[in-house]
Amino acid sequence: MRRATSRTVVACLGSSSTAGRGQAFDWIGALAQRPQNARFAFRNFGVGGDLADNALRRLPKVVACRPAKVLVWVGANDVLALVFPKVRRVFRLAKHLPRDPSPEGFREALAALVQGLKAGTTADIALCSLAPIGEDPNPADTTQAALDRRIAEYSAIIAGIARREGCHYLPVYETMQAELLMRPGQAFTTFDFLPFYRDAFRALILGRSPDDIGRSNGWRLHSDGVHLNSVGGMIAAELVQAFLEGSA
Repeated sequence: MRRATSRTVVACLGSSSTAGRGQAFDWIGALAQRPQNARFAFRNFGVGGDLADNALRRLPKVVACRPAKVLVWVGANDVLALVFPKVRRVFRLAKHLPRDPSPEGFREALAALVQGLKAGTTADIALCSLAPIGEDPNPADTTQAALDRRIAEYSAIIAGIARREGCHYLPVYETMQAELLMRPGQAFTTFDFLPFYRDAFRALILGRSPDDIGRSNGWRLHSDGVHLNSVGGMIAAELVQAFLEGSA
């Protein structure tokens, strides 16, 4: 009788970009479909709208799946809540935040998450820097400029924690920023919840892909300026693939 071959568990922890539902491209699903990744069992711990403090609360579930590799990609919602007061108010209530979002709070939560993973598992851990929000790397618009500054700041925090804790660092921000510098796109100038609900309806009810939605909205790497389409999502996926193969 042939013995069942156990697969290597890869836990992916983050927000909607990790969850890969609705208008967010499912890059984890794309990786899982590759023949060379048949040896991996992907566990998706992505939850839409989550901040670093929320991801920290899910640490016991990640530890319980006994992963050999853990990928952490969180922070975009922390940035949105910092830049847009209306987002901060909604997240404070809907996500039961223990404190107002801040760079210091993000650093503390992410460091605690990594330390908890190291204490509770023997997993190889990778931290991803943040994907740009909007596609204008040299903006005249003040909102896009504020987003660019915060994304760069939070990505630097992630890189610093990866260095201190001995984790892998996947340069999503740096790779996508280089792409946008070569081919800039439109700025992300305001945040309204209604367009995001509209795009979720397009994806979940009408069955439109993140790429279709992105074209309708005028984005190249995103579907809506925040969530990635397949072009942006596969940039992240290739960096994760290198981590899975031990070359990140």
